[in-house]
Amino acid sequence: MVLLVGAHYTYAEVPLFDWVRDTFGFERNHYDRVGHLAQGFVPAIAIRELLLRTSPLRPGRWLFSIVLFCALGISATYELIEWLAAILVGQGAEAFLGTQGDPWDTQTDMALAGLGAILAQMVLGRTHETQLRKEDQIVI
Repeated sequence: MVLLVGAHYTYAEVPLFDWVRDTFGFERNHYDRVGHLAQGFVPAIAIRELLLRTSPLRPGRWLFSIVLFCALGISATYELIEWLAAILVGQGAEAFLGTQGDPWDTQTDMALAGLGAILAQMVLGRTHETQLRKEDQIVI
């Protein structure tokens, strides 16, 4: 849903976040920040489940770190695709990228994806393990 809303309005022009920007005096529409947080949060549990089901990894620091690094890799790949598209588009690059004048937009986007992956694992990790145990899908 986050992607569909962002695609419909463009991330820099989602009306609810225009209202938030204007109400709180922000310099930019922060909807794309929500999108990048979700870009780390959503795939983290899928990556975690894939690794728990198909690898010898078990819950702990290594699994946590590898899931985080996978989510960061996905985010970095997305940012590189955006960069390539901006080069191909040319003059409309600023509008396409939606950086809204922020020179640190790419780095912030990747940091938010990393934060999303960390939050997903911290908030949902134990529940995820409990569900896998109940299904007898994995020994944890």
